[in-house]
Amino acid sequence: MDVKVKNIDALNAVMTVKISNNDYKESFENSLKSYKKQVQLPGFRKGHIPTTVIKKKYGPSILAEEIDKLLNETIYKHITENKLNILGNPLPLEEEKPEIDWKNPGDFEFAYELGIAPDFKLDLPGRDKHTRYKLKVDEKLIKKQMTDFAKRYGKLVGVDSASESDMIVSTFQELDDAGNVVEGGFSHSSTISLEFVEDKKVKKQLIGTKPKDVLVVDPRKISRGDADMAAMLGIDKERAIMYTRNVKMNVTEVKSLEPTNIDVALFDKIYGPGEVKTEEEFKQRIQAELEKMFIADSDRIFKKEVTKTIIKKLKLKLPDEFLKKWILTSNKEATKEQIEKEYDMYSEGLKWQLIENKIIKEQEIKVEHEELINHTKELMGSQYAQYGMMVPAEEELMKTVQNVLSNKEEARKINDMIYDNKVMDYLKSILKINEKELVHEDFIKKASEVMK
Repeated sequence: MDVKVKNIDALNAVMTVKISNNDYKESFENSLKSYKKQVQLPGFRKGHIPTTVIKKKYGPSILAEEIDKLLNETIYKHITENKLNILGNPLPLEEEKPEIDWKNPGDFEFAYELGIAPDFKLDLPGRDKHTRYKLKVDEKLIKKQMTDFAKRYGKLVGVDSASESDMIVSTFQELDDAGNVVEGGFSHSSTISLEFVEDKKVKKQLIGTKPKDVLVVDPRKISRGDADMAAMLGIDKERAIMYTRNVKMNVTEVKSLEPTNIDVALFDKIYGPGEVKTEEEFKQRIQAELEKMFIADSDRIFKKEVTKTIIKKLKLKLPDEFLKKWILTSNKEATKEQIEKEYDMYSEGLKWQLIENKIIKEQEIKVEHEELINHTKELMGSQYAQYGMMVPAEEELMKTVQNVLSNKEEARKINDMIYDNKVMDYLKSILKINEKELVHEDFIKKASEVMK
């Protein structure tokens, strides 16, 4: 076999692979013999079909498989041994695709396009100053969290009329275009939460609603999307998408969430008996949790702004046309229009991946198995805390961790997450960073702006 790579420019190359008859002859003959033992044809005993018959009937397809296998092995061996830093996968050059007579094979020559990763130097830290935004956990935010906990562990009680944060239990009936109840139509009991009704006019209409009231409403204006509307009306989603008429709303109950008292009983439910004894300790615990909870958001904002700055500064160029072609080839559902529309976002992500990989290599960053386990435990613990649940005992938690890591895709994601964190830790250690505290509203606004 003869493999040659010709550089078109710094980012594009053509690989030519020549395969002679001697390169594949032996493996082809062995495959024919193996196929002969397995295949069954009318008029022949299994394993006694003449080789000439096998070759005539199955030879072209068997040879195509052998050549394809040999090509893949040869291409990736050459890429690995010569340390070619390619992007995507080699793509066959359509204009140079050989016409092959599989019945009378001889020597073959194949040509492939290669996209080459740019060679670059990391010029860090530079003169740029970066801002890391932190959430200011003030008294207002702590009190809001306390109220949310009290509501979460509160109870529903019946009330005479609905306020803007109450729930209305109703039976919804199907109406025809004239506003009459459809005989045999849907009739379903469900609950709507007024705090989630976005239409101001309809919300105003519903405030003050009492049991036994009857209203006619547009179901789309009191639900959140087709799936929510389908559940509310007791119909399937496909029918909900097509439904355009009003519904009759027969109010049966109005319920209000009565928050529980903020006392030791609540503290014990959240953190376990005896862990928090006073309201002041409760506030301190909430403050620490909120500060920890929003560290990830601070890091996401910081990463987004830092990556933009570094990518812009390095001015990396990619083999764009090759990559667009490769994405189209590897993703059968994608269209050229979609790729053109989304390519800038894809290329920015790829550029950062190249930068991140260079940092990992140059700084010899590694992730140990113990780190993978500990990080997964932290993630699980955060999820329990997020839903106000107690973190299980070590043995039970480890079972959950092992179950998560047994999923290769999940394990890969968590592994990548740790590498990402380590890269960001490295950048924090060398870049010039100013920290700035923002109140909750401004912090959320900043996060939404940056993460668009």
